[in-house]
Amino acid sequence: MTTRNLTPTTAVKNNRSGTEKVLSGIPRKGQLLLLVTPAGLWLLILLIMPLITLVVLSFQKSAFGADSSVFSVSSYVEFFQNSAYQRLMVRSLWIALIVSLYTILLAYPVAYFMAFHGGEKQGLLLNLLIIPAWTSFLLRVLAWRVILGSSGLLNSFLIWLGLIKEPISGLFYSPEAVIITLVYIWIPFAAIPIYVALQRIDSGLLEAASDLGGKPWQVFLRVTLPLSVPGIVTAFLFVFIPTVGEYVTPAMVGGPNGLMIGNIIWDQFSRGLDWPMGAVLSLVIVIIVLVPLLLAARFAKMSGLLGGSND
Repeated sequence: MTTRNLTPTTAVKNNRSGTEKVLSGIPRKGQLLLLVTPAGLWLLILLIMPLITLVVLSFQKSAFGADSSVFSVSSYVEFFQNSAYQRLMVRSLWIALIVSLYTILLAYPVAYFMAFHGGEKQGLLLNLLIIPAWTSFLLRVLAWRVILGSSGLLNSFLIWLGLIKEPISGLFYSPEAVIITLVYIWIPFAAIPIYVALQRIDSGLLEAASDLGGKPWQVFLRVTLPLSVPGIVTAFLFVFIPTVGEYVTPAMVGGPNGLMIGNIIWDQFSRGLDWPMGAVLSLVIVIIVLVPLLLAARFAKMSGLLGGSND
């Protein structure tokens, strides 16, 4: 009995030998279009159209009434003239940078242990790392309200040890509380890409470095760490991008002293009803985050840092 191959074939000619290779399994253009269409529609509806809406909204004088049909750049002028917005933007970027660095510093040892010392328990350790993410984001933030509060677990424990006599009031409703909470939340998301990058390292390279007389710390600095850079970069992006626009955590544990630009955007859209200004602030965040990321991606591709060609 004969079977019929339903997968399309493509002939590729070898210029040197003059022979042709038949490649099977390559989808036709119609099949590729069918596969890409759902994802393309998803991006169009949930990403591109909202961005276009924000751009149009940012040039309106108001989102309501007769002024909604009047186009103006007053919101942009107000943003550049109001130093409070600019300071808060810089503060949000700084907090996002600090959170990203601390998260990577804490996540890297976890990923390193799982990759090189986990053995047969790697799957179990990975599940234990992911389990906190099963809990609601809001509940995890609320837990830190209980921990960092004036009568919370941390202050009570320090008083019980005799290290302090009065509760430390600066732990709660402060930028430090925002940083601590976000670092805790993002550690699993940073550890996973670093773990994947460490898993891809050929053990033969580490053995060769040791056989050549390299000490453990030299092998780590010269072999393991450089080869894990793609995972570190990915972890940094996973943490930095959502942290810049974060508003739930600063509102719940930051208070007036820990506000970020995301809280102002929320107020502009909800209580202030100044949607054009909220759109301007949102677009500024997108541009500020997007431009350095594109430059970093371009540099990484040219240098071959992430596996791209450096021709």
